[in-house]
Amino acid sequence: MSLYKNSPFLVLLVLSTYALASSVGVNLTASDSADKLKQTLSLSPAVVVVDSPVFKPGVDSLFSLNLLSSFPEDLEISDYCSDLLHIFGQRYVAYVNCLVTAARPVKVCQNCFSTYGSLMNIYNNISSDEMGPGNVSCRDSLLRSDHLMLVYLLYSNMEDIWTKSSCVNCITKGFQSLTNDTLYFISTLNQTLTCFEKYQQGNHTELCKDCKNAYRDLNELYSRMETNLTMCIDIEDSMNMTRRLWSKNFNCSFPREETVPVIAVSSFMLFLPIIFYLSSFLHSEQKKRKLIHPKRAKSYTTLMNIQDKLS
Repeated sequence: MSLYKNSPFLVLLVLSTYALASSVGVNLTASDSADKLKQTLSLSPAVVVVDSPVFKPGVDSLFSLNLLSSFPEDLEISDYCSDLLHIFGQRYVAYVNCLVTAARPVKVCQNCFSTYGSLMNIYNNISSDEMGPGNVSCRDSLLRSDHLMLVYLLYSNMEDIWTKSSCVNCITKGFQSLTNDTLYFISTLNQTLTCFEKYQQGNHTELCKDCKNAYRDLNELYSRMETNLTMCIDIEDSMNMTRRLWSKNFNCSFPREETVPVIAVSSFMLFLPIIFYLSSFLHSEQKKRKLIHPKRAKSYTTLMNIQDKLS
């Protein structure tokens, strides 16, 4: 009898439990979906939310960068030009790496002339008017197709470094090797540095005495190359460092042979005004003596005689 009285209560209890379980399941499903969506957006590199003052997307609008991945075939460069551009990039990187390692001490010309020659050759192929395979010229497509002209700009910077370094004075034509003058200077420099290394741990007085001839020969050779315009930045930098070692580190002096003639000429020029004024003074005194001449006295005597006769 009591069971039938409590049956409505049991029905309500079952219904409420089912409703509670359904709501919990819906919430779990919604949260899982949201988490999966966030993970998908964070892991996708090609999907970007656009925030631009020009392009105004709608709410939750997404923009894919894959839309800009290709252009019509007639606007793309040929395979031949693409290969040249790839080779240019490789040789450009090789030359830059060589410049960095040759920065201090400066050995730009003697270490990097071959890599620069290779870079110049590939650039000449790109900028040439000659047609490649399939009657294709890469000059317009690679050098003049945009306002920046990146390939030309990159090569111009490297060419400017080569020009300012005066490497053309130390490298033979065709970038084959160093010139004979450069090789001879390097040999003379090595002899001087070897002498420095021999005495640098000991008494520097002996270094200044025993290495004086080698250092003098190196200076004379450098002066001749400077006059003949046959030196580059490598030679200039190495000579500056050698002079710094000689004068500053080892505290050596290098008296020059032309010091005596210079002192003699300077002394003569110093005493020249004294000689001039002395000669002028003597000449003026001689003129004063000539003003008092016996002829004046004779003429005065003659005038007195004439007056006596008249009287």
